[in-house]
Order: sequence, then structure tokens, then C-alpha cells
Amino acid sequence: MADSDLERDKDDEAGAERVDKTRVHNKVKRRPLGELDDPPDRGPAAYLAEFVGTFGLVFVICAVLTLYAPAPVPSTQPGLPATQPFQDWSVIGLAHGFILFALIQALAVVSGAHFNPAVTAAMTAIRQIKPIDAAIYVVVQLLGGIAAAGVVKLMFDNPNAAGADPTFGAPSVGAAAAGTTSVAFAAELIGAFLLMWTIVGVAINPRGAREWAAFAIGATLLAIEMIFGPVSGGSFNPARALGPSMFSEFAEGTGTWILVWVVAPLLGAVLAAFAYLQTIILPGRKGGEGMEPVG
Repeated sequence: MADSDLERDKDDEAGAERVDKTRVHNKVKRRPLGELDDPPDRGPAAYLAEFVGTFGLVFVICAVLTLYAPAPVPSTQPGLPATQPFQDWSVIGLAHGFILFALIQALAVVSGAHFNPAVTAAMTAIRQIKPIDAAIYVVVQLLGGIAAAGVVKLMFDNPNAAGADPTFGAPSVGAAAAGTTSVAFAAELIGAFLLMWTIVGVAINPRGAREWAAFAIGATLLAIEMIFGPVSGGSFNPARALGPSMFSEFAEGTGTWILVWVVAPLLGAVLAAFAYLQTIILPGRKGGEGMEPVG
């Protein structure tokens, strides 16, 4: 009996050691994103909301840029530079902020109010939307942006509204960037980073002030548009950039266009989402109660 009891005790100790090792192994191998809840399923209502929201956003942006940021007027005399009419970036910035605020208020409860492939990509990266739903979101966002820009061209394709050589809001490297692609790239990356940081902070953070989400996100877009509009056109959104470019021109060439107005906002948004998640949300996550203050 004594020998069997001793063997049983040894087996129990060995089992306990295996459990402890498994716990340590699991702790080391922990996947932070695995702590997040599975994203909800989206449906036709959400897809329609993304189309309508992106259409509304791009329509207002392209319309206000067409009316308040006219293209340079070529000189009538040889050898003289083109004349740049006054561009009212305060009006343009306010239009950006107000329309995004309104659309988030109206449609966030339906689709999450992305209206931007860069935002959708970042949300996918931090498991806030399923990849198949994200792919559909991006398609309808691009279609919404193209449709909106087409309507703007139909309405304002005349010299009195759009000037002699209209771009209908298509982004380009601005005079403030001195024609430098790297400066425009940085502007789009930083702008998208700040926008996505705000989105995650007020809409994804479980302790965020979600009742202020629409105002905070709209105000962020307003601010970065006023700053970076003269630098890169202030797009921060591949759908907003693609729409008007389809009806005017892909500024600086297709390769540079993709780098500045697609890659930069995608990179900025994904970096912001991961940075906020890893430094603020996950370190203070307390079971089902969400985040506690950190630091």
C-alpha cells in the first residue's frame, strides 16, 4: 500500500508540474488579439449604409473643393506662371467635419460608419470586422466614391462653378509641399494616423466617450484637412481620392498616386489602430469589464 501511495503521489506531482508548464507555455504564447471578442456579422443594411455614407462624404468633399479650391488659371501671356485663385480651406475643412459628423450620427448604428477603405482595413486588422465583410465594405465604398464624384462632375462641369481646368476634388501634391512627394506622403500618413487614433479612442475603447464619437472624429477630420489640404489635398481616404481622379486625372502619375493616396493612408490607419490597441486597450483589459486606467 505504501509503495502504491508513493507512486500515486509522484504521478500527482508530475501532473501538477505538467499543468504548471502548460500554464506558463500558454502565457508566453498568448495572442493579444485573441482576447478580443469576435466581430459581429454584417448584412445588406450595413453594406447599403457604407455606400450611402461614402457617397455623401465624397459628394460634399468634391463639391466644396470644386467650388472653393479652384485649379490654377493658366497665364494668357507666354512665360508667366499660372495664377492660383484664393482657396478657402477654412470653409473646406468645416464642410469635411460637418458632413462626417452628420453621417456618423445617422449611420454608425447600422454599419459602424467607416466610409473609408483605410479605416476598414485597420478595423479588420484589430478584429472589429470580419474579412469577408471588410472586402464588401471596401467595394461599396469605392463605388460610392466614384458615383459621388460623377454626380459632382455632372452638376458643376462649367467654367462658372469649376473654373477652366477643373479637377472635381481630385487630390494632388500641393504648393505647400513644394512638389515633394515625400512631404505629401507624410501628410497623408500622419493625417490618417490621427484620424484612426481618434476613431479607436472614442469608438473602440470600451471606456471611450462614445456619445462624443461623431463630434471627435468630425473635428479631427476638420483639423487635419485645414492643415494638410494645401499639402496633399487632404484625402486620408482611398475612396475619396479615387472617385474624382476617375473623372479628372491621377495626379503625379499612377505609381505616385497609389503611394501617396492609397499606401500612406492605409499604413497610417493600421499603425494607429495597432498602437492604440497594444498600448492603451489591451494592457489594462480586465476580463469582461473592459479597460481600466493604465500608467
